[in-house]
Amino acid sequence: MKDEVFAVRILKNVEPYKVKEPLFEGVRVILTYLGEAYSPAYIQGISGAAFRVATGCPSRPTCCMMMWPTDLLNLLGYEIAEVPCYSPVGEKLTEKMIEAVKEQIDSGKPALVWHAMTNAEWDVVFGYDEGKGIFYGRGSYWLDAEEYHTEPWNRAEKAVNICPAFGAVLIGEKKRKFDARRAEVNALRNATAHARTVKDKPEDGGWYSYEGIQALRKWSEAYSNPGKDRDLADAYCFDIYHSTHATASVFLREIACYYPETEMLFLKAADYIEEEAKVFRSCAPYLGWSSPWGVNEERSKAVAPLLEKVSELYEKAIVCIEQGLDQMNL
Repeated sequence: MKDEVFAVRILKNVEPYKVKEPLFEGVRVILTYLGEAYSPAYIQGISGAAFRVATGCPSRPTCCMMMWPTDLLNLLGYEIAEVPCYSPVGEKLTEKMIEAVKEQIDSGKPALVWHAMTNAEWDVVFGYDEGKGIFYGRGSYWLDAEEYHTEPWNRAEKAVNICPAFGAVLIGEKKRKFDARRAEVNALRNATAHARTVKDKPEDGGWYSYEGIQALRKWSEAYSNPGKDRDLADAYCFDIYHSTHATASVFLREIACYYPETEMLFLKAADYIEEEAKVFRSCAPYLGWSSPWGVNEERSKAVAPLLEKVSELYEKAIVCIEQGLDQMNL
């Protein structure tokens, strides 16, 4: 009796992640593989992620967003298919999802799969091994990494322990023209509205969720008071937002020349938010994953003024964007 032969398929030359971001960088990686030329910063910009910041819970980078990856793909003109791990009534559909992802890879296209490689993020899956029952792929945890990561191909269904098991998004044909100007202006409008969001009432459960300028000020304020823990929310939110904010200046400079009436204001905003990102990055020893857990008053004394400076520079950038939008008479 001959040994059973199992298929192994890995798509080659799939670009690594360039931005540590859980929703849209995976979309960009797949579109780049399919021949699109969007820069990492441009995708972060038009999706709204480049300007977002929210605190209060580790889930903020995946819950406080302008759009979802499927919305971004629709915006860019692509047909999509969604294959969840569970039906609305709880029927397990994981095997269907796995087969759909395998077929997508067989057709020469990577798939976007929630919780495939990371925890509750959208990951890029570009290979499988039928004998081992694994997917090959990458996620935001492996910034600039060329090597593959592997996980059991049913891992996506286990997201249900912490959030919905969204399953897979499969990118189809491009059927509609992308309206770049409309997308860019909408992203900038949303950035200013988000930045000015003020919340004074707690969420269900009694916890506070802050956004935009208020989030950064409250973050600084928390470390200005004694007894502040460096907790999971601090580490994850810092990890994501300092990376996404570094793309905002690149996005603004990339699009500024197409808006001659406001070009100088957008370039000024880029300068402010570039400086903001640098100051934000300097918080790494105090807020990053390698910083000690718990309370450390010396740490608090060092990081509170840095976060205050981040909030000031962020607001200055937003003011310039607001002024630019006003001059456009939209």
